[in-house]
Amino acid sequence: MRLLPVLMLFGLAAHAQQRPNIIYIMSDDHDAKAISAYSKELISTPNIDRIAREGAIFNNAFVANSICGPARATLLTGQFSHKNGMKDNLLRFDSSKVTMPKLLQAGGYQTAIVGKWHLKSYPTGFDFWKVLPGQGLYVEPRFINMQGDTSTYHGYATDVITEEGLKWLDNRDKNKPFLLLLHHKAPHRYFLPPLKFVEAYTKKTFPEPATLYLSMEGHGKAWQLQTMSILKDMKLSSDLKVDPAYLMDIPSLKPDSAEIAYYNAIFNRIPKEDRARMKEIYKERGELIQRLKPQGNELLKYKYQWYMQDYLACVASVDENVGRVLEYLDKNNLAKNTLLIYTSDQGMYLGQNGWFDKRWMYDVSMRTPLMMRWPGHIKPGKQINQMVQNIDYAPSFLNAVGQKIPDWMQGISLVPLVTGKQTVLPRKNLYYHFYEYKADHTVLQHLGVRGERYKLIYFYPVNEWELYDLKTDSQELINLVNVPEYQKILKEMKAILMKLRDQYDDHEVAGELH
Repeated sequence: MRLLPVLMLFGLAAHAQQRPNIIYIMSDDHDAKAISAYSKELISTPNIDRIAREGAIFNNAFVANSICGPARATLLTGQFSHKNGMKDNLLRFDSSKVTMPKLLQAGGYQTAIVGKWHLKSYPTGFDFWKVLPGQGLYVEPRFINMQGDTSTYHGYATDVITEEGLKWLDNRDKNKPFLLLLHHKAPHRYFLPPLKFVEAYTKKTFPEPATLYLSMEGHGKAWQLQTMSILKDMKLSSDLKVDPAYLMDIPSLKPDSAEIAYYNAIFNRIPKEDRARMKEIYKERGELIQRLKPQGNELLKYKYQWYMQDYLACVASVDENVGRVLEYLDKNNLAKNTLLIYTSDQGMYLGQNGWFDKRWMYDVSMRTPLMMRWPGHIKPGKQINQMVQNIDYAPSFLNAVGQKIPDWMQGISLVPLVTGKQTVLPRKNLYYHFYEYKADHTVLQHLGVRGERYKLIYFYPVNEWELYDLKTDSQELINLVNVPEYQKILKEMKAILMKLRDQYDDHEVAGELH
């Protein structure tokens, strides 16, 4: 009889080894262009690249609603925003919903999430969670634990999130397979890097995108209303760390009290041993502004470089911490039986059209990096060009561990695609719907459909349509909606859009669409 518990434990351990562990690393606003596996233009990210090199990289991965909270709800549910209830960042996720982590948990998985949550309700479906309140802080971050207590942790958020995730891996039940969601704050605005990467990246100069100085003239109302211009809307003090003292005598650049307060709040959180050096480095920006008093395109030139320096320094820290996870998996013999995913909640404008931030259905914002490593299942170096979407993640994880995909999930499993059992997905077009319109960036609500060649966008508050030929106009600058030769394509794309609205049960009135 004494052998029975031993045999039962052995059986549980063996079963755990048959089902893969899942580690899902998601950064915030990390554009694919800032990953060297996609582009060598801006930065080297050797650790993130390793996942792609040893697994599969998706060249056409997209999101369904390019904004933070909704992207997280889509991960949990495998549903579009109108179905999971998280249309924008202002709403609260219904934590009573059945989610992918709850299904894995019911199937015998240990589940944990560490880092950015951003859904207002407390996490459910997790055996362990430790999350940032709201957007979270870069330095000396605060975390909410499972008891509802908030504590401050010493250090830099990306490092702390990784450390807490690895601690959980150390202390988990080794007889069960696990799901770990590691959700980083970086490189989200206000782009505050750790000192060692500030030292390195403020010395660099980066190539300018071809459309950095693009005029908004000749484009639709949505372009005229947006407030995501690097020149006009990115703040010198709170975004780019220019000491307000250098700006007070320049009327056009003088910060308001809110910006000054945010600048002070940022630097007051930095430990004293680093703060003086950080201010010394950023002092060069203030001195340049005070000396040259740049305006217009000259100011944009400097602001773009400083944006890239800080943003990419945050990315470098993320890459370093991905390396820590890879090293942990290797040292603890977990790599072989772990499905490892790296992605972002959406793309990010890095100066294209003179913009920063996301939200749009244009590819820069809608596209997201995605790579998966699963030794023995995914062939190393696999390139996947099929269009996939973040509604596909939850069903893929369930499929990977052998669990049934619920009918209410709207995505499809990517497992047959990444394992080579399938070469074409049973879906030719992607549906998109963005809802949040507020003063921060004032991007109009819109919806649309992306095909392999054509994209149709409808800005329904102003009843404006846009049609793009992605083959001839990858930057989406030439609206073909009124070009006679494209009227047949326009009609076809509108029909596809209506079909997708029916398929995904999105019948909310949107302008002329019912």
